[in-house]
Order: sequence, then C-alpha cells, then structure tokens
Amino acid sequence: MKDVLKNYSGILLLLTGIIAGSFIGIFFPAAVIYLKPLGDIFLNLLFVSVVPLVFFAVSNSIASLEQQSKFGKIIFSMIFTFLLFIIIAALFTIAAVYFFPTEALPSTSGETIDTGAETSWGDRIVSFFTVGEFTELFSRKNMLALLIFAFLTGTAVRKTGGSGAPFRQFLASGYEVMKELLLIVMKAAPIGLGAYFAYQVATVGPQLFGFYAKPLGLYYVAGTVYFLLFFTLYAFMAKGKDGVQKFWKNNIYPSLTAISTCSSFATMPANLQAAAKIGVPDAVANIVIPIGSTLHKNGSSMSSIIKIYVAFLIIGENFFDPMNLLLAIGITVFVSIVAGGIPNGGYIGEMLMISVYQLPVEAIPAVMIIGTLVDPLATVLNSTGDTVAAMFATKISGEKFQEPKEFSV
Repeated sequence: MKDVLKNYSGILLLLTGIIAGSFIGIFFPAAVIYLKPLGDIFLNLLFVSVVPLVFFAVSNSIASLEQQSKFGKIIFSMIFTFLLFIIIAALFTIAAVYFFPTEALPSTSGETIDTGAETSWGDRIVSFFTVGEFTELFSRKNMLALLIFAFLTGTAVRKTGGSGAPFRQFLASGYEVMKELLLIVMKAAPIGLGAYFAYQVATVGPQLFGFYAKPLGLYYVAGTVYFLLFFTLYAFMAKGKDGVQKFWKNNIYPSLTAISTCSSFATMPANLQAAAKIGVPDAVANIVIPIGSTLHKNGSSMSSIIKIYVAFLIIGENFFDPMNLLLAIGITVFVSIVAGGIPNGGYIGEMLMISVYQLPVEAIPAVMIIGTLVDPLATVLNSTGDTVAAMFATKISGEKFQEPKEFSV
C-alpha cells in the first residue's frame, strides 16, 4: 500500500485539487474570483519555467546527437508521425460528422471580428516563424520561433565540433537546471490547477448545455473514441502490448494536467515524465515532445473539422463537396501546426478558416464559442498525443527503447 501511495501520490493530490476545484466552481461560483489568482500565479510560474526548458531541451538534444544520419532519421520520423496523426484525426472526424450529422446552430451574437485584412499573408507567415528581437523569442506567444531558433542553435553547436564543446556543456547544464526548477514549481500543481479548474467550471461549464450541445456532444464522443482507440493502436504499433500498458499507465498525470490547464505547453513537463517512464530515448523525447507541443495537435485537427462543418451548416453550404473537403483538410493541417500551445491558441486557426471560406458574420460567433468549449478535450488529445507520437517516432526511426527512468514532477 505504501508503494502504491508513493507511486500515485502526485496523481492523487492532483485529482484531489481538481475535484475540490470542480465542487467549488459548481456550488460556490462566487468564490472563484478569489481562487483564480492562485491558478494564474501557478500558470505564470509554469510558463516562465517551461520556456527556457524548451530551448535547452531541444538545442541540447540536437547538439548531443553524434551522427548526422541519426539526427536526420529522428527529424524525418517526427515530421512523418505528426502529419500522419493529424490527417488521420481529420479523416476520422469527417467520417464522424458524415455518419452522425448534427443540426445547424442559431447564431447568438451579431459581433464581427477583425480578420486582420490589413496584414498581408506574407507578414503573417513571417510572424509565425520568426521574431524581430532576440528577447521576443522567450515569450510563449512565439513558441514556433523559439523552437526554430533552438533547432538552429543545436545544429550550429554540432557543426562547430570540438570548439563548441563548452557551449554544448552549457546547454546540457542549463537543461538539468531548468528541469529541476520545473520540478520545484510543479510542487504547487494540486493547488494551482485546482484553483484554475474551479474557474473553468464556474465560467464555461453552463454553456455546455446551451445551443452548442449537439456539435459539442459529437466532438466529445468522437474525441474520446479517438483518444482511447487510436492512441492505443499507435502505442501498440510502437511497442506492442507492453507499449500499450506503459502508455496508459503513465498517461493519467498528463491527461489531468491537460484538462486542468487547457494548454499543451503547460502539459509538456508531464509528457516528458511519461516518456521517460515508458522508455522513450531522451534524444527522441526531448525533440518530439517540445516541438510537438506547437506543431502536433490531434485535438485541434478534430475541432477544426467540427468548426468548419458547423459553419457550413449555418450558411447552408455542402461541407462534403470534394473541393470543400480537400480545402478543409489543408486548413486543418495548417491550423494544427500554427495553433500555439497556450489556452485558446486556436484563435489564429479560426481567423484563417474565416478568411479562406469568407464566412458571413452570423457564422463567426458559433465558430468562436465551439473553439472555446472543446478546448479541454482538444488539449488532452493535442498534448498526450505528443507522448504516443514520441513512441511511434522511436519505432520508425530505428531507435531503441531504453529502460524506464524517473523524470518526476
């Protein structure tokens, strides 16, 4: 019993915090205003710790790869895995809305939103991938630019050979220090996440039973099926029955963290912990999981299809026209890549969808609200999908699974 409590103490404490927060959000919503600052403080500390950890983890992993062929195989395997999983999620959702159609939703608002027409797409692409100042790299709003910079830094260290050894040691040491800092911050997870979850239940929960119940129900059912069925299949393909068992055993903590924070970025430390316990090599996990927190989003893929489908219902157009489906898949792949690993990071994707399809004003509120209400499950699929993607990338890259080890949070 002592061993069980020791192994699951973190999960039990986190569950206790989340359950307490849920009850407070439901029965004492007026108290949420006093609890939310605790959740905000915890998340701010978490984000501040994770940003440098991402830089050191990615650049150190790339700098530490000794063979060019090994590096190339891991990157190719990662890209292939991300695209495969995102497209499968999109096709599965298209099948779900085809076989289980829903009714159009009435628009509840006449608000319009700025689609950024004054900004060219060239400027938007530049802002997605780069920043103008070095200091802007270390903002969680510019994660893709930080990942690219870390990737290039690690590559440059590898090319310098012996003269880059001191800097390589600095990256390795920085990674260990930032990882330890993150472990300290995560001690406050039960209180911080419980407070944040109370806020979510109190503010978003009531809307789940309004006009948006049918498409939301379809998303949550299809998402749950995808989560249980496809993640099990991916884990089995990566490591057989042992992979399935280890994945689900170690996926509880990341899933609870994702539900609480609605942030792939905030869930990344828990994913690194799970990958270590599963036996994913550090060289793979420290590249695939940080990069996946920004570029790999199964949940965003599914929600993108749902939002496009609902928008077409509202405007009375045929979603299942072949050209509309192809465009929807293309938008979905792009959305899944650019949606940042922060709460409601799909806003950029929604702007893209609205712009490409030239949606009328009456369709916009429904798209925005659905994007917000599916965020909890979407984040679970986005973030925990990175762990199973790391397992799958390990398999197809030819890397060997290592003995499970601790990266405890």
